[in-house]
Amino acid sequence: MPSQPTPPDQPSSAPVHVTPTPVALPAPWSGSRVTVVVPTYDEAANLPRLVAQLMALDLPELRVVVVDDNSPDGTGEIADKLAVEHRGRISVVHRTTKDGLGRAYVAGMTHALDEGAEFVVQMDADLSHPVGYVPQLLGTLHSTNADVVIGSRYAPGGSLSERWGLRRRLLSGWANTYVKTLLAMPVRDVTAGFKIWRSSALRVLDLPGIESTGYAFQVEMHYRAYRRGQKMMEIPIHFEDRVEGESKLDAAVALEAALRPLRLRRAEQRRP
Repeated sequence: MPSQPTPPDQPSSAPVHVTPTPVALPAPWSGSRVTVVVPTYDEAANLPRLVAQLMALDLPELRVVVVDDNSPDGTGEIADKLAVEHRGRISVVHRTTKDGLGRAYVAGMTHALDEGAEFVVQMDADLSHPVGYVPQLLGTLHSTNADVVIGSRYAPGGSLSERWGLRRRLLSGWANTYVKTLLAMPVRDVTAGFKIWRSSALRVLDLPGIESTGYAFQVEMHYRAYRRGQKMMEIPIHFEDRVEGESKLDAAVALEAALRPLRLRRAEQRRP
């Protein structure tokens, strides 16, 4: 039986502290139709906090799409309650099977585009992607006329959580270097999962044709954008460690992440 939904940490009347301090965007940028897509699996403790921080941003047209993979801890039920609390600003996509991060993102992005989003943000539910960077991602997209802006751990000024041990840092750095070298992409953080896309750029990428199911989804999205000549920008971020719960990375996901770049390169080379 699913556990009881976890209520938000703070009453709705309490101010929500968002870090880093969000930049103030001028109109009309602040009125952009932005949708944040958040895949969830067993994120009952984190989702209310994430939603509270997103709703506290000075972006009145911001929406959230939660894509829940039938979480046994009741995350889906929490998402439904949050959708009622923030009626018109949060929608929930319930999936009956857990078949990977990539498939969840494709479902959420497709939903966001169908609802008329101008810009789509990807971010994790575990609070590792600080919400305060969202306005900066949006402002950079507008000011540079980019197709995608990536929140980068490896751009100058970017950093990783102090809680990351040496082994985890080395693995992350090696994976990033391996993929960049193999695919020859001029992107510092090719495995990044925190970014904002123009809706027009997502449509060009052919979301239904995305093959990656796990974390290699991030690489495939970046590579498709690069090969199609889209303008890609990076801004430095501080990447936090997850606040509650456990990482979803396992051996099968890691193997796909290692093998997928080889397949991507062959597939793109065959494109007319």
